[in-house]
Amino acid sequence: MKFLSLFALLFPFASVLLAQEGYKISVDIEGYDQEILTMANNILDKQYLMDTAYQTEDGSYLFVGDEPLPAGIYLVVTQPDNNYFQMLIGTDGDQEFSLSTQLTNLGKVTAKGSRENELFFGYMDFLNNMQEESKPLVQVLQDSTTTDARREEVTKEMEGFDLRVKAKQDDIIKKHPASFVAAIIRTNQSNNPPEYPEIADETERRTAQLKWLQKHYFDPIDLKDERLLRTPFLFNRIEYFVDKLHVQHPDTVSKTIDGVLDLMDPKSEMFKYYVVHFINKAAASKIVGMDAVYVHMVDNYYSNGRAYWTDEEQLKSMQENAERARPLLIGKQAPNMKMSRRDGTPVELYDLKANYTILYFWQFACPSCKKSTPFMKEFYEKWKDKGVEIFSICTKQGEIGKCWEYIDDNGIGEWLHATDRYMRFYKDYDIRSTPSIFVLDENKKIVSKRIGAQQLDELLTALERQKELEAEASGK
Repeated sequence: MKFLSLFALLFPFASVLLAQEGYKISVDIEGYDQEILTMANNILDKQYLMDTAYQTEDGSYLFVGDEPLPAGIYLVVTQPDNNYFQMLIGTDGDQEFSLSTQLTNLGKVTAKGSRENELFFGYMDFLNNMQEESKPLVQVLQDSTTTDARREEVTKEMEGFDLRVKAKQDDIIKKHPASFVAAIIRTNQSNNPPEYPEIADETERRTAQLKWLQKHYFDPIDLKDERLLRTPFLFNRIEYFVDKLHVQHPDTVSKTIDGVLDLMDPKSEMFKYYVVHFINKAAASKIVGMDAVYVHMVDNYYSNGRAYWTDEEQLKSMQENAERARPLLIGKQAPNMKMSRRDGTPVELYDLKANYTILYFWQFACPSCKKSTPFMKEFYEKWKDKGVEIFSICTKQGEIGKCWEYIDDNGIGEWLHATDRYMRFYKDYDIRSTPSIFVLDENKKIVSKRIGAQQLDELLTALERQKELEAEASGK
């Protein structure tokens, strides 16, 4: 059985260390005769090899270690096709046990010596039986020729299966409340918002449901439970909460991340891994403005010592990155630039009066800049009579003559072109590559940055529309 999606969906890993010495796990797979069998687990969205067992004389495989395994579900992976089944390591102290299964049916496993695995595989057998029993009904629902009346009947029958599964889950939680299986079930049970039938307007009703879900999303999930750290489903659940249930504005994202991390023990592995994940995600994000989330993470978790695992050299580097980004965050006042025109007369960025100022850093030999030029020309022709100006800086100051040649050859002399022999703009605007574009409003505040030339028209159209909506809302 390859990649048991039902297992992966329902059952996570964990990281609580057990109060015992080492582990000894014997695995027998009928029909499997390869030299090795491997064991792996997950942290966040990555899988890690934990151990390798070699075939013994009796054909079984023995995983042995001097240190106990972190609690969770582990992949027992066959070679060479990477088929696998999963086993549980709980917090009940059972790390010396045996498992047996068949290569042709890896989903059917028998456990001895482990209470968690006995409960786990018993529950899995129940789910598999429910799945087999419901297959004929699923086929009826998938059949396009099924009548509406028959579809309604089958749907009601399917609801009966759901009730049986729910009853089984409730029974496990009641009888084994502290078990890892119970924690897994609680974490994965549906947490749907109210219907709000009293709200007639559909948009308002959906907004109310979204707000409820944002507030109660983690009610069934105990983020202080270290066993949940190594679960792929937990990572996906958290990512969905941050990325899909909230507006992807840097301030909102930062606040949402804080809310998630506040639910974790600040001294736990869970907290550590997710702090690192969120700052790395912000650093790698292609979404405009998410560098503000990076700055927020440095300020609120690293510079104040909450990220206690960070060494001095790494902290210094992160703080330097944050300080480079801070003056250029969206909403900040753009740094002024004192420069010279082609004829040598002085000009400053703040001298330029415009509804929008487009800062365009480019080079004459840059292939991407050459591709951007036609888009920039087209954009300027459309918007120049609407109060838009382009403040253009050729970054190849050592060969400024070629810059002017490029300007003349491409017919872009209408833009305001400026130079600075000291090239202070490299530091002020953290220019690392070209082309690099910043969009400033009438007060020279940064409203967008590092976008493509072909995106400018869409961006300004959206900004103007937002102004119209705000004016309508204020009654102007």
